Amino acid sequence: MTTVVVSGAVANKHGQGGSIWVRMSWAEALRQLGFDVVFVEQLEDHPAKTDTFATVMEEFGFRGSAALIGPRGEPLLGMSRPELMARAGEAELLVNLGGHLRWRPLLRRARRRAFVDLDPGFTQIWHAQGHDVGLAGHDLYFSVGENVGTRRCKLPTGGIRWRSIRQPVVLERWPVGEGDEFSRFTTVANWRGPYGRLSWAGRTYGLKLHEFRRFLGVPGAVGLPFELALGIDPADWADSARLDEQGWRIVDPRIVADTSDFRRFIRTSGAEFSVAQGVYVETHSGWFSDRTVRYLASGRPALVQDTGFSDHLPVGEGLVAFRNLEEAVNGARRIVESYERHRAAARQLAEEYFAPERALAPLLDAAEVAQ
Repeated sequence: MTTVVVSGAVANKHGQGGSIWVRMSWAEALRQLGFDVVFVEQLEDHPAKTDTFATVMEEFGFRGSAALIGPRGEPLLGMSRPELMARAGEAELLVNLGGHLRWRPLLRRARRRAFVDLDPGFTQIWHAQGHDVGLAGHDLYFSVGENVGTRRCKLPTGGIRWRSIRQPVVLERWPVGEGDEFSRFTTVANWRGPYGRLSWAGRTYGLKLHEFRRFLGVPGAVGLPFELALGIDPADWADSARLDEQGWRIVDPRIVADTSDFRRFIRTSGAEFSVAQGVYVETHSGWFSDRTVRYLASGRPALVQDTGFSDHLPVGEGLVAFRNLEEAVNGARRIVESYERHRAAARQLAEEYFAPERALAPLLDAAEVAQ
């Protein structure tokens, strides 16, 4: 059986059920395709949530093939260093999600190393500004922004050949949700996120909050319930008040803090409504949300802001893209009026475009790795 190492942030994402699903879905998808998968996370400092790492590895069936290491490769949890190095030495491929794995002795062990950019715009602009985003030491570079590296996208490439890839979903983990009637539009979001605004080539790009402000009037115009599991600072009280005035129901984001709660929230929603980070939209990056993939897999239609993904994915049924307020309002009405058709189309999209064998084919083909 061919060995593949997957590295990503899990302990560092304590309390963020959706972010943990991102990383573990890559590991699960590769395992479903027949690979012997080893999961590794590197921490920059030791006081981290090692209990989160242990719980997640147990939940996803990686307890015996996972390692949590420190900045110099010191073992913190899971496999010993000799065992980890031996397994990595057998690996045909190492998949570094977001470039969090920096320890060179481990990186060099695999035959081929692939960097996967999960935040198009942040990765490329920070790199262009001279920041270390973990790009060194890899053979292949992928981005979930399907337009990155093409003429359609305004982001700097840094001389790197960026290949497009889609976020995989193990469909059996996300069966179609129960309930035949539409309930509400939902999403999970942070109002500001952990990073500030990006500036490049004389332009400053907005955050998610700047995009949300453009669409505050959607619930009132549609006359349907819209719910946000939203992380928002008390200092943003004015925005909180405007959301309430415009008919948005805000729920505590801690209701999706772990993986099971996150999945339950998605599968009991009626559909997704979400905007994107300004840099994703304004650069026409083609970014597509991993969270939206899980809505689609659950048979939950998605009404989401177009970042350029409509260049590559069919939109109109199941997946409805919008660029302005009018398109968002009309899209919401269309989904509810033909809800069963949109539900079926959503699941079909997930099966055709995001199942592991389709989503990860570009990675495996480029790396020349076979199951």
